[in-house]
Amino acid sequence: MIIDAHIDAFLEMLAAQGGAAQNTVTAYHADLRDFTRYMTARGSVLADVSAATLSDYFASMAKTGASARTQARRLSTLRQFFLFLVREAVLSASPAADISMPKLPNSLPSYLSEAELEELFHAAAIWPGLAGLKVSAGLEILYSTGLRVSELLALPLTALSTDAAYLIVKGKGGRERIVPLSDAAKGAALRLRESFKKPGRYLFSGRDGRSAMTRQGFALLMKQLAVRANIDPAHLSPHVLRHSFASHLLARGADIRSVQKLLGHADISTTQIYTHVLAERLEKLVADHHPLSKGSK
Repeated sequence: MIIDAHIDAFLEMLAAQGGAAQNTVTAYHADLRDFTRYMTARGSVLADVSAATLSDYFASMAKTGASARTQARRLSTLRQFFLFLVREAVLSASPAADISMPKLPNSLPSYLSEAELEELFHAAAIWPGLAGLKVSAGLEILYSTGLRVSELLALPLTALSTDAAYLIVKGKGGRERIVPLSDAAKGAALRLRESFKKPGRYLFSGRDGRSAMTRQGFALLMKQLAVRANIDPAHLSPHVLRHSFASHLLARGADIRSVQKLLGHADISTTQIYTHVLAERLEKLVADHHPLSKGSK
């Protein structure tokens, strides 16, 4: 199909010009293949796609039980794809331009308490062998920097080889940011690096020693750590540690703009999912210090 060639060109553009990670490109491809199957079943071609076509498509997704979040992600993919086709002069206008984004449920990010983090650090410290060293280093770095797991696993072996107090990270869209490093994180990384008999390219290397550890492999280590710390494994993941980093910073007085920069969010609206922490802090501030509060003296 002609559309397949356009999809390939779009994905190549994302990877080459947009700096999209492979996981992102794969997700876009899956979304576009699903829409292509829908069009094929209807006997439609690219030129037939209209706002009505897209509305019918999302209605069919809703009927099959697709969540609002899945629909929103797929609409975002289609918007970018059709915009690309307009820029390439394949289409004169985007049929997705006026399609409304599905209303997403208000979901607060899951994060751990400081007491739970202490239990995790203790369990990691007494975990023997290479697995324990990887868990300790991963836990220290993720919680002290707020890195995404993809950013963590992409760290080269030399990333923490100096006494630098900062780490330069290449995040989404190829954007670089500087994040501060704790002494504990540097120490854990050093212990992990010194354990390698044949140093490879990555700090968190895979089984062959040449490639990076997979996200799935690292996530499994996190689940095993949770069990050792008597924490529900469903409540621990690299992303939960990122949420915990942001939530604890805000709870202790950090401003949301600084947290945005540390997390590598391009838009402040993404960071605003943590405003519930700010609200809780302000409520406590009023309760503790307002002269009319029952808790004030």
